[in-house]
Amino acid sequence: MFQDEEFTSACRELEGPQVEGWEFFTESHDVTIYRLYNEESGLYQYKIYGSIDVDPDTCAKVYMDIDYRRQWDSYVNVLKEVEIDGETAVYWNINFPWPMSNRDYIYKRELRELDFNGSKVYVVLAKSVATDKIPEKSGVVRVDDYHQSAALKSDGKGGTKAYMRYYDNPKGMIPTWLINWAAKTGVPQFLGTMQTACRGYDKYLQSRTQS
Repeated sequence: MFQDEEFTSACRELEGPQVEGWEFFTESHDVTIYRLYNEESGLYQYKIYGSIDVDPDTCAKVYMDIDYRRQWDSYVNVLKEVEIDGETAVYWNINFPWPMSNRDYIYKRELRELDFNGSKVYVVLAKSVATDKIPEKSGVVRVDDYHQSAALKSDGKGGTKAYMRYYDNPKGMIPTWLINWAAKTGVPQFLGTMQTACRGYDKYLQSRTQS
C-alpha cells in the first residue's frame, strides 16, 4: 500500500523541512506548523515539526500501541484493530465536541525502522481504506479521505526530533474556528500529552505484566 519513496521522503523532512510552496501557519512550544491549501476540498493539509523530550524508540512504541492510547487519549471513543480481507487495519472513532457528530476512520498503517544518512529513523505511514466490511454507524460520520506520515529520530540529547504530515476531510459543516484551534492549539497539546504518555509507558507495561 505504501511506496519506499514515501518513507524516505518523511526521513528527509527531519534533515530539513521541505516547505517550498507551503504557508507558515503558527509556532508555539517548539512546534512549527505549515499548511497547504487543497483546492478540491477547500481544506488544508499540514506539516508539523517539533520535539518530544523522550527517546524515539519509546515514542514509536507509544505511537503504535493502540491499547495504551485508549488510556491516555481522551478523544478516543473506540480504537481497535480489525481484519479486512485478511489484512490488519485500524478502526478509530473520535469524540467531537457537542453538538457535532463523532467521526470514524478505517485505515491501514505501517511502521518501518530505517537507516537514513547514518541515523535511525522510525517512520509510520497511515492511509484510509474503503471497505463495506464495517458498516457506517448512525450518527457517526465516516472519514474516507485521510492520510498521515510521521518520522521520529534522536535529537542527540536523549529526546526525539519529530515530523508529521497530516490531512483529512472530516466532512460536514465544521466551524473554521474549530479547525484553526485544532491545528494551532490541538497539535501542540497532543504532542505534550503524548510526551507525558511516553514517560508513563514503562509503568503501563509493568502494570500489564502484573495483571
